[in-house]
Amino acid sequence: MGHVVTMTLTGAVGLMSIFLVDFADLYFLSLLGETPVTAAIGFAGITAFTTMSVSLGLGIAAAALVARHIGAGEEERARQYATTAVVTTMAMMAVVAAGFGGFATSFLSLLGASGEVLAYARSYVVIVAFGFPLLAGAIACSFCLRAIGDPRRAMYVTLTSAIINGCLDPVFIFGFDMNIRGAATATVIANCAALAVGLNGLVRVQRLLVPRQPAAMFGDIPALAGIALPAILTQLATPFAIAYMTRATAPFGDEAVAAVAIINRLIPVAFGIIFSLSGAVGPIIGQNFGARQMDRVRHALRDAMLFAALYTLATSLVLFVFRHQIPGVFHAKGATVGLVSFYCTFLAVSWAFTGTQFVAQAAFNNLHRPHWATLTNWGRATLGTVPFVNAGAALDGARGILIGSAAGATVFGIAAAAVAFRLSARIKKHQV
Repeated sequence: MGHVVTMTLTGAVGLMSIFLVDFADLYFLSLLGETPVTAAIGFAGITAFTTMSVSLGLGIAAAALVARHIGAGEEERARQYATTAVVTTMAMMAVVAAGFGGFATSFLSLLGASGEVLAYARSYVVIVAFGFPLLAGAIACSFCLRAIGDPRRAMYVTLTSAIINGCLDPVFIFGFDMNIRGAATATVIANCAALAVGLNGLVRVQRLLVPRQPAAMFGDIPALAGIALPAILTQLATPFAIAYMTRATAPFGDEAVAAVAIINRLIPVAFGIIFSLSGAVGPIIGQNFGARQMDRVRHALRDAMLFAALYTLATSLVLFVFRHQIPGVFHAKGATVGLVSFYCTFLAVSWAFTGTQFVAQAAFNNLHRPHWATLTNWGRATLGTVPFVNAGAALDGARGILIGSAAGATVFGIAAAAVAFRLSARIKKHQV
C-alpha cells in the first residue's frame, strides 16, 4: 500500500497540472457571470480534451521506446526515437489542429451548440487550436524526460503551463477585455512556454534530441505507431463519453450544459489522484508479474482498489460539505446550481468504481492483455454511457443524465475488477 500511495501521489502532480489549465479557463470566464460563455467552454473544451488524449497516447509511445532503448544501453537509438517522437507528434497535431480550426462550426454544431453559445465556442476553438501542436510537443518532452529518469523536469513542463495560464487568464480576459478569446490566447501562450521548458530539458540538460534526416525519422514511425495507436484509441474513449454526455444535455438548455462543463472540470482536479493511479500501479503489477509473484500482483490490485475507494470517499465527503458553495465559485445560475450540487451530494462517490476500472486496466496492460484495457475503456464510453444516459434523460432530464453516467461507470468498474482478479488467478494457477 505504501508503494502504491507513493507512486500515485508523485505522478498526480504533473497530471493534475494539465487539467488545471482548463479549470483556470472555466473559473476566470465564470467571473463574467454569463451562462452562455460557461456553456461554450463545455462544448469547446471537448476539442481540447480530444487533442490532449491523442497527445497522451503519443507520449506513452515515446516514453516506452526511449525507456526500452535506454535500458538496453542503446542511448543513441533512444535519442533518435525521442527526436522522432517530438517532431512527428507536433506535425500530427498540427494537422489535427487545422481540422478542428477549419471545421469548428460543424463540429460544435454536431455536439449541440447553437446561437450565441456556438459563436463563443467557435471563437475559442479557432484560437486555441494554434496551441495544440505546442501542447503535444510539451507532453512528448515530458514523457521522454520521465523515460530517462528525470521526473522533476518532466513535472516542470506541465506545471509551467498551468501557472502561466492561471496568471495570464485574468490579464487577457479582463485586462484586455477579450472575454473567451482572452482565455484561448492565454492557453496558447502557456502551451508555448511549456514546450520551451520541455525542449530545454531535452536539448540543453539531457542532450536527448539529435539532428535527423526526414527519411530516417519516417523509418521510426512504424515502431512509434505500433504503441501509439492502441494507446490513442484507449485515451479517446473518455472524450467520446464526455462529448456524448454534452450532446445529450444540450436539449435541456445552456444552464444544463454549463453544469456539465463545471462538473467535467471539477472531476479531474478533485479526483486527479485516481487518474494517476493507473500509471502508478502498472509498474508494480508488471514487476511482480515478471518475478512470477502472482500473490503480490493480487495484493497490488487489492490495495490499489482500496486506495481508490478510500480516497474517493474522503474527497466525496469534502464535495458534499461544500456542495452549496462550489456552484458559487463558478458564479453558476439557475439550474446549473442545482445540478452541480446534486452531483456533489449523491454521485461523486461513484468515482470509487471508476478508480477500480483504472486499476483493472493497468493490470490488463501489464499482464499481456492490453486489448482488454481498450475494450474496457470503450465499453464504458459506449455501452456504459449511451444507454444509461439516454434512459436517465428520459426518466429525469438533465439530472437523470448525471445519474445514468454514474450508474454506467459503477457497472463497468465492478465488472472490470472481477475480470482482473479472475485473470490473475488463472495466471497463478498455470504457474503452479
